[in-house]
Amino acid sequence: MKKLYVGNIAYSTTQEGLKNFFADYEPLVSVKIITDKFTGKSRGFGFVEIEDDSRASEAVSRLNGQSLDGKTLTINEARPQTGGGGGGGRGFGSGKARSHGGGGGHGYRDRDRSSGGGYGNRYYR
Repeated sequence: MKKLYVGNIAYSTTQEGLKNFFADYEPLVSVKIITDKFTGKSRGFGFVEIEDDSRASEAVSRLNGQSLDGKTLTINEARPQTGGGGGGGRGFGSGKARSHGGGGGHGYRDRDRSSGGGYGNRYYR
C-alpha cells in the first residue's frame, strides 16, 4: 500500500471528485482532502492511499500534471511525517516572553545564540 500526496487541489474539489479522479487505480484504501481545522475549508492538498504499490506508481506517472477542476495537480509519493507538527512550538505562544524586560538581552533570540544550551546560568547537571 502506498500513500500519495496530491497538491494544488482546487478549493471546490470534493473528496468524491478526487476519488473519481483516481478510479482507474482502485482499490483505494482512503481519499482525504485536508481541511482547515477552524474554517473547515480545503487547504488545497490531500492524500490518496492505493492498495497496490505498482498501481500507485502508475498513478503518479500518469496523473501528475493532469488537470482536475481547472487546477494542474502535483502528485507524488507521500513522505513520512517528520516530528514537530501539532503546533505550539516556540514563536507560537501569546508573545509575552518577548514583550517583557525592555530589551535586556533575555529574549528567546539571544538565548538561542548563546552557548549555554538554552538553560542560561541555571545549574542542570
